[in-house]
Amino acid sequence: MPEEILERKPPLVSWLEESDLPHPSVRPYEKPRARLDHSFSQCYVLAISEGAPMISHPSDFRAGRLYIVSTPIGNMEDITLRALRILKEVDLIAAEDTRRTGLLLKHFGIEKPLTSYFEGNELKKRELILERLKEGKRVALVSEAGTPGVSDPGFRLIQLAIERRIPVVPVPGPSAVIAALSISGLPTDSFLFKGFLPHKSKKRREVLKDLENARETIILYESPHRIHETLRDILEMLGDREMVLARELTKLYEEVVRGKVSHILNQLGDRKLKGEITLVVSGKTRKEEGKTNP
Repeated sequence: MPEEILERKPPLVSWLEESDLPHPSVRPYEKPRARLDHSFSQCYVLAISEGAPMISHPSDFRAGRLYIVSTPIGNMEDITLRALRILKEVDLIAAEDTRRTGLLLKHFGIEKPLTSYFEGNELKKRELILERLKEGKRVALVSEAGTPGVSDPGFRLIQLAIERRIPVVPVPGPSAVIAALSISGLPTDSFLFKGFLPHKSKKRREVLKDLENARETIILYESPHRIHETLRDILEMLGDREMVLARELTKLYEEVVRGKVSHILNQLGDRKLKGEITLVVSGKTRKEEGKTNP
């Protein structure tokens, strides 16, 4: 049955890359260079059978692909099999931190051309990367750790690729935001990610003030050098809420501290922390709203 359906709808699959098609049982008119998993083929056939195209056509079939590849936030074992395959197959890897990505590639025995792409050189590098993509090259974008485009300059490259009708393909995996939220014990049905707060206390307090009435769970990144100041500002601007401080997630010295903001401040004392920190803060509860609106 899949073959019959595909015979009636050949244009929907004629441009797909080998790495995007699932299973040998799905045979388009143009031979693909790769395959996808079987679950994709089932979804694909279902979409066609209902007469609804699942994939949009790029205007230029010769264009390359931009893969958004998630990499471990600490533990090398967290990388996915698909991420490893994509990193082996692409023509170029654009990395926020070439040294760190180089270590990752060496660990898994992958040898591919690397180019840097970070906030300081993005204006210069993104046109070079986009030109390679228009030439038909496959490029993997990786951040320093975790998922590219989340609190890093990757989203601007992604925007331009979309504007130029270059296919952008997610290769999902580790994310400090989701990892911290998943173990927080705080509501996960609705959350608000704000990335890094401003460095200066005045602006930081202004941002926190805007979050005062948010009902969603709040997720923040913070530097270990500012963590004590930030916690004091949270206590003053948001109140003594339940929160979780997650440090060095998935690494050897992983630490998770839970409790009220005041409790966490007492727990930390004068300790000088190291490593990457994610804060998960409870949103405003109905009980708190009752206190402010008698």
